[in-house]
Amino acid sequence: MNTTSFSATSQPLLVELFTEELPPKALERLGVAFAEGLQQALANQNLLAPGCQVRHFATPRRLGVLLSNVLGQAPEQPYTEKLMPAKIGLTPEGTLSPALAKKLAAKGLDHLTAADLIVESDGKQDYLHAQGVAAGASLPAGLQHALDDTLAKLPIPKVMRYQLADGVTSVRFVRPAHRLVALWGETVVPVNVLGLNAGRETFGHRFQCKAPLQITSATTYEDTLRQTGKVIASFQERRQSIHDQLLAMASALNATIGDTPEARALLDEVTALVEYPTVYVGHFEEQFLQVPPECLILTMRLNQKYFPLFEPGSGKLTHRFLIVSNMQVDDPTNIIEGNQRVVRPRLADARFFYETDRKQPLASRVDDLETRVYHNKLGSQRARTERVRAIAARIAAELGADAAHVDRAALLAKADLGSSMVGEFPELQGIMGAYYAHADNEPAPVVTALRNQYLIRLDQPVSPGTLAAAVLFMADRLETLVGIWGIGLVPTGERDPYGLRRAALGIISAYEQLLAGGLLALNQAQQLSLPLLLEVTASTFPAGVISTDTMSQVNQFILERYRNQLATEFDRSVVDAVLALAPPVHQVQARVQACSAFALRPEAVSLAAANKRITNLLKKADDTLGAVDLGRLSDPAEKVLASVIQELGPRARSECHQGNFAASLSTMADARDAVDAFFNDVMVMADDPAVRANRLALLNDLHGLMNQVADISRLAQ
Repeated sequence: MNTTSFSATSQPLLVELFTEELPPKALERLGVAFAEGLQQALANQNLLAPGCQVRHFATPRRLGVLLSNVLGQAPEQPYTEKLMPAKIGLTPEGTLSPALAKKLAAKGLDHLTAADLIVESDGKQDYLHAQGVAAGASLPAGLQHALDDTLAKLPIPKVMRYQLADGVTSVRFVRPAHRLVALWGETVVPVNVLGLNAGRETFGHRFQCKAPLQITSATTYEDTLRQTGKVIASFQERRQSIHDQLLAMASALNATIGDTPEARALLDEVTALVEYPTVYVGHFEEQFLQVPPECLILTMRLNQKYFPLFEPGSGKLTHRFLIVSNMQVDDPTNIIEGNQRVVRPRLADARFFYETDRKQPLASRVDDLETRVYHNKLGSQRARTERVRAIAARIAAELGADAAHVDRAALLAKADLGSSMVGEFPELQGIMGAYYAHADNEPAPVVTALRNQYLIRLDQPVSPGTLAAAVLFMADRLETLVGIWGIGLVPTGERDPYGLRRAALGIISAYEQLLAGGLLALNQAQQLSLPLLLEVTASTFPAGVISTDTMSQVNQFILERYRNQLATEFDRSVVDAVLALAPPVHQVQARVQACSAFALRPEAVSLAAANKRITNLLKKADDTLGAVDLGRLSDPAEKVLASVIQELGPRARSECHQGNFAASLSTMADARDAVDAFFNDVMVMADDPAVRANRLALLNDLHGLMNQVADISRLAQ
């Protein structure tokens, strides 16, 4: 192809890479990255005309992009290039030195003379620069560069190496590629990647369009694929089509597919598995509904990619499901019956596992945990169970929970790990334990605790009925945090294989929901102390297993997670001011809310600045400061401040101890005038050591009162 045919006019550009089946969970991300990579690389070469729109495509067997306005030839670009120091590049006579002449020739600038160069100083010496206008990139060269760069940067989960048709050359890509389409308007752009030369031929649906497709122009691509190829190229359009069909079919059956993260994730996955989606209805025998619904739902979604249907009001599972097929046929009987034949053995397996597990009481499986390794440095799951029991017992005593229910829940928590159902579906840990415990007539609080133990976080206020569940939830995460951290497996960067960040956030949510349920009180600062619980947790491990600084590090780790969580809702300086005091975890949010409101008051700026000044002055105190000697106060301003402290101090302390943090800060705000007057009229660092020490002692009392709720000096700008 003669590249001179690519003029400075603009036309739509289509690029498609046709491959073998791409990994479904990465497909959407790959499609977006392919389109955005080409768009950015062409933009960097000035090949995109103003107003250029991008449309990206991704199907199980192709990645593509359509750019609406692409130039065949980029406009000329002015350039300035730094060459070398003038004293080296020019001879004494002012002509080009051999070194500079050689460099210009290498850069294709040998037509330049000394008169064409400019001299500029970099602050140390004079440098020669070449200036001019360079021809813009042509589309073939620019697209070739863009393709090479984009493919090299694609977020490929796992690269594979495969051999080309010549039997010699090997290339690396996510899957073997078979066709490359590159059309500028109706013109093929002569580029090549992965051993493929660009053309206009691609393929449609694997079964409903077996003949190759000829794409006449960039703008006919989508319609040709849809009408002739039976392929919806746009990932978003395909997903919307599936979603609309699912809702319409479910509505016709007076059912719902459920609005859950799992259903949404399945929608994304099936979108990446089909090219021309059509939804059909299947069913199974109602007798399978005697099996816990989670088992049936999981096997349908995970193994078969079906959408289970639920009753709209109760959310109860029905015996119908929706199939997203890649085939649109007049008579789908064979498709439906084939899928029903496939799902029945899966459901029968689930029923068999459940009925087999039911033959053995859950409690009888506890001793089997001795053979299951939790971690080679931390022992078996049985040993872990005993640690969780001890931790849970301490938390139960602190909260007044039923000790028998808590201990029973902790004992049975991991017993279902040896069940057939959990062996087949590890995602059902805890859920199956709850079903088996219920069948064994275990107390309702125990069943609830087993079911909720793997929640990511508690999102409902804890009630007496769910208190045992909250206790087990906390004990399990405390054991994980201290144990895994204590043997050195600390999260680094994005790596957190043991979910310690999630465990920390779970602990925080437990404190929040215990407070919301009235089982913790703001006026009980020492109740359920996190540092104390971490010490208790560490004591349950054998001597020498946990490093000595683990407890303080884990405590700081949890508070840091809380800092990040709160900083999404409150000003970071307010959050830092509160956490600087390391308050009880269940008081943190209330203190932040109070401090956030205080920061908006007109007194806040002045008092925060004064507090910061006091902090700096107290650092200069030579000895431990004693009590204030009221008789030594001589300046009217310091007498007024002492009087204000005596008046406001008891009230502010009482309000803080009662958990009324907003009132405590409001009370101290009334001291602003006295504080301002003190710093305007009084020389704190007086020459007389006794006077200086007395004034520092006065400020020390003020400092303690001002910083009961938060270190408000951190609010100072």
